[in-house]
Amino acid sequence: MVVPVEPTLEQPSIDVELHRRLVYGDESALRELYAAYGGLVRRVAVRVTRSPAAAEDVAQEVFAQLWSRPYGFDARRGSLRTWLSMVAHRRAVDWVRGEARHRKDARADDSALHAIPDTGPGPAEAVVDRERSLELHTALAELPRPQREVVHLAYFAGRTYRQAAVELGIPEGTAKTRLRSALRKLAESLADPPDPAAVRGA
Repeated sequence: MVVPVEPTLEQPSIDVELHRRLVYGDESALRELYAAYGGLVRRVAVRVTRSPAAAEDVAQEVFAQLWSRPYGFDARRGSLRTWLSMVAHRRAVDWVRGEARHRKDARADDSALHAIPDTGPGPAEAVVDRERSLELHTALAELPRPQREVVHLAYFAGRTYRQAAVELGIPEGTAKTRLRSALRKLAESLADPPDPAAVRGA
């Protein structure tokens, strides 16, 4: 049952009516609300994300939330304009934090990759590079197949770990874990063995 809400100066009667229609599943009400407040939501989001594309995604999420959970908005506590602005700001902050985490993870994965030698031979080091290339391929072959697949997609097919996750049909967290484990094993396999003379003299 929808509790009637009397319009106030802060809450125009049109918003009350649109929200009431939204509660009853009227899709046209959602379109009207998007037309009225979509620009506001995008402006709030772009101020936080500094990205028009991200702001558009945030706007879609905000109105999807309003459509799927219309009771999340309580007209007695404030205007729809204020509520949408608040939700947009919160979603935009979440986006910024998520991007920061992704960049941090990418830097960590790149650092681990530096432990793997470049397989491209130089003119003065062709023999050594061929040996290291063979060691790399041997180490890759010894990885469990799930880890080998992620490494191949991420570093030989140019995919991000998120794209690799989609192609392999696995969660992003699983792809990230497999990639990190694989890079750790490769770094250990390709590490130069200790100098016996140095060990004896220690």
